[in-house]
Amino acid sequence: MKRTSYLTAIAGLLLLTSCVSNKKLQSEQARYNQLNDVLIKTQKDLEKCRVDADAVNVSRARAEATVESLNKQIALLRDNNSALSNISSTQAQSIKKSLENMGSTDNFIRELQRGIARKDSLSMALVMNLKGALNDINDEDIKIEIEKSAVYISISDQLLFKSGSYEVSDRAQSVLGKVAQVLNSKPDIEFLVEGHTDNVPIKNGCILDNWDLSTKRSTAIVRILHDQYKIAPRRMTAGGRSEFMPLQSNETVSGRAANRRTRIVILPQLDQFMQLLEKQ
Repeated sequence: MKRTSYLTAIAGLLLLTSCVSNKKLQSEQARYNQLNDVLIKTQKDLEKCRVDADAVNVSRARAEATVESLNKQIALLRDNNSALSNISSTQAQSIKKSLENMGSTDNFIRELQRGIARKDSLSMALVMNLKGALNDINDEDIKIEIEKSAVYISISDQLLFKSGSYEVSDRAQSVLGKVAQVLNSKPDIEFLVEGHTDNVPIKNGCILDNWDLSTKRSTAIVRILHDQYKIAPRRMTAGGRSEFMPLQSNETVSGRAANRRTRIVILPQLDQFMQLLEKQ
């Protein structure tokens, strides 16, 4: 009887111990599940932070690229010494004030784009005026186009000069008169007259070489525009390019003919561009 009671007590003790262990196991399991949920949430939050950080880096890179592009544009404007020399102190102060008043980089870029668009419209209007004045000239002898913010009037050698000479032909006088009429209607415009030749050496005792010939030809055009059509000398620059900027290969007759030309390059006006910005 005593032995039976003893066994019963041991069994009860084991059962009680088992219950306590199960409860502790369940408690630990619940704690594990809670910690695991916290871990999963923390990992998700960490991943979101990484994504947000990547987005911030992309935005920063875009902003830096925009600022770099703006700095290049400003540097380009500052490097144009010939144009900057025409900017008065009042205009310089106005430019500085305009820059200071820009609320953000994006706003400034939009203003620049609007100014460029308006300037391109002025160049296009000038091209249309020139083409209207020269509509009776053979398209192969004279070409008018816009390239890199400048207007180019390219006149063939056969229209302007005799072979190996810098004497302007009678036919060319009429063409230059029509060009001068348009240029005189825009008194603020400055331009460059460029002479170009092929690579065939010149054989003339009065002319040293092709460079000399190209320079004399551009100077002859400038003198006519000044002497006969009263274009102010300060608006004009004469230069010789010789054979070093060919349009086509000098290996063919047609290529050499295309390379012998005179170009009137109407230069972009930085001060006028700045005035466009001031009016925004």
